[in-house]
Amino acid sequence: MSKTPLYWLAGVLTIIGSLFFGYKWMYMGYPLVPGTSADIWQVEVKLSFNAANEPIKVGLYVPGNNRKFTLLDENFISRGFGLSTVRENGNRRAIWSVRTANGSQALYYRTTAEQFDSGSGGDTVRVMPEVMDHEFQGAEFEVAKNILQSAQQQSADLDTLVAQLVKRANDPADDDIALLLKGDTSVENRIRITARLLALAYVPARMMHGLYMVERRGDAPLEPWLEVFDEKNWRPFDPVTGQTGVADNYLVFWRGDDSLVSIDGAENVQTRISLQKLELEAVEAAAARRHYLSPVLEGMSLSSLPLATQNVYKILLLIPIGAFLLVIMRNVIGIKTFGTFMPVLIALSFRETQLLWGITLFCIVVTLGLSIRFALDRLKLLLVPRLTAVLTIVVLLMMIISIITNHFGIESGLSIALFPMVIITMTIERMSIVWDERGANDAIKQGLGSLLCAALAYLLMSNSHVSHLFTVFPELLLILLAATLLLGRYTGYRLLELSRFKALLDPVK
Repeated sequence: MSKTPLYWLAGVLTIIGSLFFGYKWMYMGYPLVPGTSADIWQVEVKLSFNAANEPIKVGLYVPGNNRKFTLLDENFISRGFGLSTVRENGNRRAIWSVRTANGSQALYYRTTAEQFDSGSGGDTVRVMPEVMDHEFQGAEFEVAKNILQSAQQQSADLDTLVAQLVKRANDPADDDIALLLKGDTSVENRIRITARLLALAYVPARMMHGLYMVERRGDAPLEPWLEVFDEKNWRPFDPVTGQTGVADNYLVFWRGDDSLVSIDGAENVQTRISLQKLELEAVEAAAARRHYLSPVLEGMSLSSLPLATQNVYKILLLIPIGAFLLVIMRNVIGIKTFGTFMPVLIALSFRETQLLWGITLFCIVVTLGLSIRFALDRLKLLLVPRLTAVLTIVVLLMMIISIITNHFGIESGLSIALFPMVIITMTIERMSIVWDERGANDAIKQGLGSLLCAALAYLLMSNSHVSHLFTVFPELLLILLAATLLLGRYTGYRLLELSRFKALLDPVK
């Protein structure tokens, strides 16, 4: 029979599993290593003001998802105010309103943001933005034109032009800049003047406002930056040094000359911005991020199941890994075992008893059970009654071992109750049959082989990295399935058979 359909099926399974794995790892940010933490920040903006029985309308610019930050959660806290969110000139704005209010009022905006580079969603635009009106007139226009011409002569491209203009704007001894600043030497006004000078050169520019996400004891100040359009992208520039690029921990709130807060019908407005870094595992952050990056897959994830069901699948997802190891041990290496999946089930019980105690208890139960099984041969029982009798004896032996170990204060002996009783019963029965038919040597070899496979399966299934990968990326089971199908057509020599057929390899003398 041709192997082509098998290869096609294995290839398709591998491609599908790899695509899902790569999507979740590279795009959604699921970690490959357990215990990885994410950079999570909680940002809170508090607005307090006094109202005097008048209609009130409050506007607040709030951040949105971008290439460097993803909002995992967002809350608007108010009492008696209506709330709506709108988009204005590419910015997000929360608007609270109320018909009448009196006395001291407080509004809160709170969001949980993760520093996460999604690799997409940057500031690339398809349509050339309009150039702002530079608004220079009279003497100011002549001064601005001279500043621009001087900067253009000392620059070779847009980057160096912006650097020259920023340098001039921050020069306290420059009389021409002092004329344009009109006594306002704040960073915001310097950025505003630089943007107007660029507008004179028909280069779109604007101001953006954001937060540096670092731990602070007091209020977190908003930091303004300059953005300049360069044919395809809005590029940030440091308003003090003129260097391009902004730090990865800079969360943009809004762009433009407007204030953070606009309010009608109130007075004594105060704004307080607080930052707090949260401890959150990357897996939890990625699960929360899925709501924004992949809403279609949100309800199709293992994490969408009830917690109790998730815990069950965390164990079930490990069984195919142990079974695949058993395929390699039996079909490639050539180790003989009792039953097909008995070592895997025994390995699961070792997760509670631990390896050494599990092997010891398993050997004790099987040895005692096998001795009693040989004694039952004299009674000439039928198969089903004999299996039932052995099962009953196994349960009694496990109970006795638990009582004895508990009496001596050995808590590990209590976990023997987690052994799969039916599997041990069938192991005892199968071992006794092999003992009778092929002798004690083969029976002991298969028993030790079963124990060895169970121990190796336990070591593999209890590995935190393996458990993490197959729990977070269950699509890896498709790749495991493809490998199992390919091994299913393996007809070569097993490693342990090489010595057996070594004589066939020697040249005939």
